[in-house]
Amino acid sequence: MIEVSHLTKKYGRNLAVDDLSFTVEDGQVYGLLGPNGAGKSTIMNILTGYLSATGGEVMVEGHPLPEEADKAKACIGYLPEQPPLYPEMTVEEYLSFAAELKKVPKAERAEQVKKAARRTGLEKVLPRLIRSLSKGYRQRVGIAQALLGSPKIIILDEPTVGLDPAQVIEIRRLIRELGRSHTVILSSHILSEVQAVCQRILILSEGHLAAAGTLEELTAGGKTLEEVFLELTGGTPEEETGEGEDE
Repeated sequence: MIEVSHLTKKYGRNLAVDDLSFTVEDGQVYGLLGPNGAGKSTIMNILTGYLSATGGEVMVEGHPLPEEADKAKACIGYLPEQPPLYPEMTVEEYLSFAAELKKVPKAERAEQVKKAARRTGLEKVLPRLIRSLSKGYRQRVGIAQALLGSPKIIILDEPTVGLDPAQVIEIRRLIRELGRSHTVILSSHILSEVQAVCQRILILSEGHLAAAGTLEELTAGGKTLEEVFLELTGGTPEEETGEGEDE
């Protein structure tokens, strides 16, 4: 479980996240939806311990951030919008390196790498250099590294940006499969993405939580999710992958 209470983040005079509160329950796929600049990436970086909040409280599986950052990070697997891959490594070398960084015991690394590769469809490309892979497969490598260490929570920041339609379908299928055994938070500005894979939706607008609930709850008044989104954010949703946000 993740509990966020009155979260605030400022960059100088710019208020990127403003008094944000929400709870992520175990065993569901959450969509963090909002237009570019809504604060999604900032929130992801705070939840994963890579960025400090200006104010408020964040608890990850009972561990407060930043006070127990190491314990909280051990509960989370994170795929940033730009996966930190090393093109000159093979897939297997990179995943082994990532497992070492995550302090997976040496005796368990090989098995964890194989398991992560199997779950993400990478078994056949383990010997290949990352630079030779398509972007879709590089995204799979990024998701595989997020699975190392057996985290309960998986956080994915814009996982299908820049992929072609076939790759998007494959990654969305993978995310749904991950949701069967993990709590997943998917950050996106693409409505169809969130509708396709998420059970609960959090809509952000200018750093505020504009709405939260299931798709059925958010559209209970007879409006489409797009109409609700536009009404709450004034932003323009994307139906296919677009450029990533800059926050």
